[in-house]
Amino acid sequence: MPRSRLAVVALLAGLITVTGCSSTVSMEPAPDADDPACAQVTAVLPGTLAGEPRRWTDAQATGAWGDPAAVLLTCGVEPLGPTTLPCRTVNGVDWVIDESEAPRYRVTSFGRVPAVEVYLDNDVVSSADVLDGLSAIVSRLPTDGAGCLAREDAAG
Repeated sequence: MPRSRLAVVALLAGLITVTGCSSTVSMEPAPDADDPACAQVTAVLPGTLAGEPRRWTDAQATGAWGDPAAVLLTCGVEPLGPTTLPCRTVNGVDWVIDESEAPRYRVTSFGRVPAVEVYLDNDVVSSADVLDGLSAIVSRLPTDGAGCLAREDAAG
C-alpha cells in the first residue's frame, strides 16, 4: 500500500477513535441562554469543581464536571417564584434545593436574573462544595430583590 494511502487510512482510523470517545456532554440551552449575563458567568467557570474536572458541553451557557458528569450547570433558566422548597444562602447567593430525586439534587439560584440551575449527584460530589465553588461566580448576576426567608417569616 502506498505511503499516502496508508497515511489517509491511519488518519481516518484516528478520527473515528477520537469521535467515538468524545468527552463533550450533550445539553440543552435554557430559554435565556443568550442573556449577556450568562456569558459573564460561563466565561469564568472553574476548571475543577468539587474535585471533578470540567468537560466541554454542546450548548450555550452550560457547564459540566466529572466523567460521567456529576454536575451540570445551565444559565438562563426561568427565575423561580415563591416556593416551599428549602432555600439556603451560600456566600451571598440564595439557592432553592429540590431534593425530590435524591441523591440527585436540582439547585436553582433564587433572586437572580437570569437564574442558574445546577443538577448534581450528591453520591459523587458534595453539594456544599459545588455551591461554594459556584456562588462567587453566580453572584455576578443581577438581583431582583427576592431572597430566602425563614419559614416563620414566610408564614405571615
